[in-house]
Amino acid sequence: MDISVSVIGAGSWGTTVAALAARNTPTLLWSRRAELADQINSDHENGDYLAGFRLPAALRATADLEEAVRSADLLVMGVPSHGFRSALESVKPYLRPWVPVVSLSKGLEVGTRLRMSQLVEEVLPGHPVGVLTGPNLAKEILAGHAAASVIAMDDDNVSRALQRLFQGDLFRVYTNEDVIGSELGGVLKNVIAIAAGMADGLGAGDNTRAAVITRGLAEMSRLGVAMGGQVQTFAGLAGMGDLVATCISPQSRNRHVGERLGQGQTIDEIIAEMNMVAEGVKTSKVVMELADEYGIEMPIASEVRAVCHEGRPATEAYAGLLRRGSRREG
Repeated sequence: MDISVSVIGAGSWGTTVAALAARNTPTLLWSRRAELADQINSDHENGDYLAGFRLPAALRATADLEEAVRSADLLVMGVPSHGFRSALESVKPYLRPWVPVVSLSKGLEVGTRLRMSQLVEEVLPGHPVGVLTGPNLAKEILAGHAAASVIAMDDDNVSRALQRLFQGDLFRVYTNEDVIGSELGGVLKNVIAIAAGMADGLGAGDNTRAAVITRGLAEMSRLGVAMGGQVQTFAGLAGMGDLVATCISPQSRNRHVGERLGQGQTIDEIIAEMNMVAEGVKTSKVVMELADEYGIEMPIASEVRAVCHEGRPATEAYAGLLRRGSRREG
């Protein structure tokens, strides 16, 4: 019997995940805009976010939220963190009991500091919840390049069933029971990617980029473990893998933001030019609140927050990092 997958949110990654699932099982993609849903159905293309990439003919789209949710055997939430709670509230009346919910979002809720899986547990209690995360750049996957991802759930039986829905010839899906660590890896790497982009924008070299990635991973791991994640998760696809891809790829939104900051643009100017969300901007503030709460030193994330929210120039932020005293690595 086929499992019906519904993906809420027709951004670049939501559309890509829906395309992956559509090759294995009936899949419905919900778009807020009826025109985009019609384009996906008729032209098999998402011109808003993925122009030039052909989507599977089997993938269907709708702008009717009730239609998308009521038939779902698996609900995939592909909306950004700032709209995640309201999206969950909207799907709640139509979602059948016990249907698993998987989050694609890599952010934290501002104010509550909750992870997206925690929001699912709060708004949709009783539904198995997980995250799909890893070094996954949408356009590369749609172009057919090899990639790997992690489905993290605390129920191994459910995660193995879902693993088969997303797996493809060149898209390998691993399972992991560490939901906290896997989710935080995706959240925290966006902040470090802004720092890596700032280094590129300032004209720094590969040595600098390597130092930012390596020390950034140390910061991610310290906070992630303090919050209940497993240290080995941060050495895997959800941690190091996602961090490297996001810090080095020209397709990375967060790296793009950092690069523009390094070139002297203001954060407001950069955001105004973008049609997609760079989660690391808002997340940097929330991450530093958590770092203070848990007593974790995060100098890179601290400088990113200062540039994104306190008007500090990127040149000063890097000078601040370089002035910090050296100590034992760890």
